[in-house]
Amino acid sequence: MMRIVVAFVLVLFGLAVTLVLAQRRGPKVPEGVTVHRDIAYVTDGHERQKLDLYVPDEGENLPLIIWVHGGAWRGGSKAHYAPMEYLKSGYAGASISYRLSQHAIFPAQIEDVKAAVRWLRANAETYRFDPDRFAAWGASAGGHLVAMLGTAGDIEEFEVGENLEVSSRVQAVVDYFGPTDFIQMDAYRLPDGLVHDAPDSPESQLVGGPIQEYKDRVARANPITYVSKDDPPILIIHGDQDKLVPYQQSVLLKDALEKVGVPVTLYNVVGEGHGGFKDPKVPELTKAFLEKHLKP
Repeated sequence: MMRIVVAFVLVLFGLAVTLVLAQRRGPKVPEGVTVHRDIAYVTDGHERQKLDLYVPDEGENLPLIIWVHGGAWRGGSKAHYAPMEYLKSGYAGASISYRLSQHAIFPAQIEDVKAAVRWLRANAETYRFDPDRFAAWGASAGGHLVAMLGTAGDIEEFEVGENLEVSSRVQAVVDYFGPTDFIQMDAYRLPDGLVHDAPDSPESQLVGGPIQEYKDRVARANPITYVSKDDPPILIIHGDQDKLVPYQQSVLLKDALEKVGVPVTLYNVVGEGHGGFKDPKVPELTKAFLEKHLKP
């Protein structure tokens, strides 16, 4: 029975992430944009260590929006670039795949995301990116990883592999309902929400064991652990009726960032759950945030 429940939850995670911006993603790549698919950002690496690029045919020093997919760290694909509409507004795009928890436990996922950012920065001139205008955007498990990317930009232990001469830092982070402190998830879950303390929960699978028994591993996977005053500005969007990732997870991150003076905005999508937002303020806030920090 537990396996059936977990499988169902994973399907929900994948569907939610796919639907988060489905209306705004559009059915196809806009005209005037060249797509480069399945670029390996690790030489002779894992099959998941690849990315796709979306580069407008015109323009120089383009700001780059890096999409990190969700899927409970066990599923999801780079094939769906959620911020597709931004390619018509002078942004380039990158969509990253990374090793999942069935391939390797944490910190493999943040090591991969950082390696991808370093590859993008090392190859910025080739693809006409501005290496000083990178934003990372993710939802659910992808939200967790972009929050980690924002707060752990200066953590050398996660810098593994190639292009180590360049930085994995980004200049802005958009975190859609990403988990933060796994230990506290069940304390704030909704009555019919996912039980995260279970030994086969997505969070337990990510760290390689029941989260309440591996608190040191959980702390290492918590973006709040690495918060410092030089972190980039972060926009957090979260529905207060989220049954998979409790809204309080984003409150914890917001409070930690505010405490050290990092610019942060948390928008409560009242009455809504794990993505698929209908509130028009969500795209408005996201667009304004990206324009402010990538197009000053």
